Amino acid sequence: MKPAMLALTAICSGAAAVAQGPVDPLTRPIEPDYAARWLGEQAPVKVYGNSYIVGFAGLNVALIRTAAGLILIDAAVPQAVPALEANIRKLGFRVEDIRLILSTEPHWDHAGGLAAVARDSRATVVASSAGAAALRVGHNDASDPQSGEIIDFPGVRRLRIVRDGEVIRLGGVAVTARATPGHTAGSMSWTWRSCEAGRCLNMVFASSLNPVSREGYRFSDPAHRAVVESYRRSFQVMRALPCDVLLSSHPDQSGGDLRHARLATRPETNPFVDARACRAYAGRFAAALADRLAREGSSLGR
Repeated sequence: MKPAMLALTAICSGAAAVAQGPVDPLTRPIEPDYAARWLGEQAPVKVYGNSYIVGFAGLNVALIRTAAGLILIDAAVPQAVPALEANIRKLGFRVEDIRLILSTEPHWDHAGGLAAVARDSRATVVASSAGAAALRVGHNDASDPQSGEIIDFPGVRRLRIVRDGEVIRLGGVAVTARATPGHTAGSMSWTWRSCEAGRCLNMVFASSLNPVSREGYRFSDPAHRAVVESYRRSFQVMRALPCDVLLSSHPDQSGGDLRHARLATRPETNPFVDARACRAYAGRFAAALADRLAREGSSLGR
């Protein structure tokens, strides 16, 4: 190619880059074809009282309204942040009023958007100690059953670490951290009470309890006994929680996708109100873990 043509090509390429604008490193897409299965458009809705869903068909993101600002739970994948923030605004809220973002687990499908939303809102991300360690670097450690297959994501700078059972308070709302490790060492579920027309319900946003792993990983390996035991403790925790409304991080894992669809057609009978939901959620994945161990020919089964 002649020098003049090379120069023209460079100029045109530069002009195209300027026209498209700079790439935001915090919302750069991760595995867009794979992630698309989670990002079906879904109308943001009030679930009960001061509690809302602002996420997607395959990824739950919750919003809690308080007198001193907003609490967000999870933030989906990086490329979903513009749509997530648009859903918050559709409900009449401001992204800038988010004060806290609670993290369920340091995997890219739930934590990939945390850095971008935290930047846009100047909120603090709240996580367990193990979760925070992974969130800081955007990378999971070798103890994660999916380590080696989980993709890195933008790291989070402004973090607050909470312990199991610790209560986070904002504007008259108290949210309790409930450690539910297994899927990741830092997995945390969150509980609070939400009131409407004088009736208060126990709300639960549950981390994933799904016993999945990278290829070749064996839960039955004696070296992984602690992971299996952490799952079993988490199942017990989930069964015992006061639970009137369950939102799971992947809605289809608890029937939340079907409940959302029914809410649109029968709002007078709130399908999210189900006192059996947490027990059923724990039971489903306790059975999945038992089946996995049985297929591996494990001596760790009970």
